[in-house]
Amino acid sequence: MQLTTYLARLFKPNVNPNVLSQATLALLRVAIGVMMVHNGQDKLADIESFARAYVEYLGLPFPIFLSYVAAYTELIGAPLVAFGWLTRPAALGLFGTMCVAMYHHISVAGLSLPYLELSAIYAAAFLYFAVNGAGLFSIDALLANRLDRSALSLKAKQIMRLERSYQAADAAKQSENVSV
Repeated sequence: MQLTTYLARLFKPNVNPNVLSQATLALLRVAIGVMMVHNGQDKLADIESFARAYVEYLGLPFPIFLSYVAAYTELIGAPLVAFGWLTRPAALGLFGTMCVAMYHHISVAGLSLPYLELSAIYAAAFLYFAVNGAGLFSIDALLANRLDRSALSLKAKQIMRLERSYQAADAAKQSENVSV
């Protein structure tokens, strides 16, 4: 499979052509992307205390490193989701951080819904965008359309070459039949 075809598949969202549906998904994508950024900023403001309170508490190795990973995933991934650029990998990373947050909330407070709800809502939304892509109103959709056009034009050129070679072979065969 060609690289442009693979990239077009990566960027291409699962599309419902309903404009209102796509507009509401874009609004959701922007809202969760913008709202998530402050979580990364809060982590970076005091990375050591975040590492102690959250990462060490769970018994995960390399707490400072993992705290930086979580913070930068939120600082970089959230705007990517908001803009709809590299949405699937960004949303997948954010989904992972929200799963760890949910695990932390459950280990601290049990299945306390008020404590768990925000990270669960974020996780569900990021999972949706990791699976379905950013939608029609996104940079990913623009890139997919551009890459599809280049892949289609390449296929069109290949078909034209095949037609020319077929026509040349057909013409040669007809001239051979005429001379015999």
